[in-house]
Amino acid sequence: MRRLCWFSTLGLLASLALGFIAEPSHANFRRVGVWLTNSPSPLYYDPKRIERAVQQLETAGFNTLYPNVWSRGATFHRSRWAPMEPKLQRDAPDLDPICQLTSSAHKRGLQVIPWFEYGLMEPADSAVVQQNPEWVLKRSDGSTLYAMHGANLESSPLKDLRVWLNPAHPGVQERFIGLITEIVGRCNADGIQLDDHFAWPVELGYDTYTRQLYLRETGQEPPADFTNRAWMNWRRGKLTELLLTLRIALAESGGSERISLSPGPFRFAYNHWLQDWEIWAVQGLVDELIVQNYAYSLKGFRNDLNQSAIRRAESWGIPVHIGILAGFGGRTTPMTKLHRKLQLAHQRGFGAVYFYWEGLWGQHAGPEGGDYRRQGLRRRHAELFGEQTAPN
Repeated sequence: MRRLCWFSTLGLLASLALGFIAEPSHANFRRVGVWLTNSPSPLYYDPKRIERAVQQLETAGFNTLYPNVWSRGATFHRSRWAPMEPKLQRDAPDLDPICQLTSSAHKRGLQVIPWFEYGLMEPADSAVVQQNPEWVLKRSDGSTLYAMHGANLESSPLKDLRVWLNPAHPGVQERFIGLITEIVGRCNADGIQLDDHFAWPVELGYDTYTRQLYLRETGQEPPADFTNRAWMNWRRGKLTELLLTLRIALAESGGSERISLSPGPFRFAYNHWLQDWEIWAVQGLVDELIVQNYAYSLKGFRNDLNQSAIRRAESWGIPVHIGILAGFGGRTTPMTKLHRKLQLAHQRGFGAVYFYWEGLWGQHAGPEGGDYRRQGLRRRHAELFGEQTAPN
């Protein structure tokens, strides 16, 4: 009964939120986009690089840029909610790379949707974690730390390890909403993007705050088994409530209301990150999906395109695009394979967003070289997508 009541409440709140959302336009518009990051890339620290990158992307047929705006607990502007990214603070604190990108892109007719890359993760040594330890989610054994991007739980310093902030905690919610509305309102951005890190890892939720909240709302202690379905659904619901709160806050802020979501494959996202992105899409809590498909082989890529959630998504009434790996680190997708993946996505009616900027024709362009890849993508984008007008 409690679960039914929660879904009824969510449905009512979602219907209220939908009243703020504009009707979708340009239904046939397909994103041709790219994620841009500060690491590993020198892009954000030089205005000439920014201008050159936007010009090259426009020439190559791109229509949307997704620059990361939240990285390892830091922003790329002066914020009331979080510190500035250390390298930018040291070398160019007045540069404001996101606004530079946005201004340059808008002059050329491109959209910019800042990417909230690290979601609810924070460096373990960050000030917000040290000052608010009750905000941090815990495993049943009391541990909190995650080792990511080559870090080691045993030997890495705290600054290279991560913790996860609690989506159900009011303090976390206020800061999360504040950061995003601040970002969207600053540069006339065209929305905000959340990704697979806007999540509640399934093994977390045994901290004091969550235990007490679950007991108060259900009359029970959290089950020891973190895969217990009722326990998973309750936490999944809290994450959905935070997304709904963001939806309403953006609608009231006067800036863009668009929420783009870039999750991983549905089954993994649902069971491991407690992201129910099917419900989010169906109930109008997100405006577009960019489903990550980083399978290197064509067979794996084709199989992931056929996952049941993507097939269903075609009937949900929101744009669906596919995230494609262009190159990262030591792995660069050759142009023949990149063209074929783009064609497979296009045949299904999807747009494409590449991960990431340096893998297109930058430092991870591989032996083919940047000029060859840039010209090849320009031709293929023109063949498949032609001239498009972006939605408002």
